Amino acid sequence: MAKVVGLLKHTAAAKKFYWSSAWKKCRASYIQSVFGLCERCSKPGGIVHHKEYIDHTNVDDPSITLNHENLELLCQTCHNQEHFEKGGVTRRDVMFDDDGNLIQRSEGDER
Repeated sequence: MAKVVGLLKHTAAAKKFYWSSAWKKCRASYIQSVFGLCERCSKPGGIVHHKEYIDHTNVDDPSITLNHENLELLCQTCHNQEHFEKGGVTRRDVMFDDDGNLIQRSEGDER
């Protein structure tokens, strides 16, 4: 299961950080540095993801929160895969056919 405990989502510390001018400037410069494209699939990106997740122990550490080396621009799909599919029950190698049967996904099949 993905790590949930300790993450800053919806906390006062998270709001303070994500609304700070330092983060807004860092975020904008990072997006520009990677030409606005998701670094995993090359579609337009919109979420600047912290590779080392931010929690209550490191939210005030700019070497983690504001360091371009710890950032990755992701599209919504890739960001969801990062947070919600890792260690979960979703498998990318199988799919359902038109009759509802579970089958092996062939390479390049986007259904």
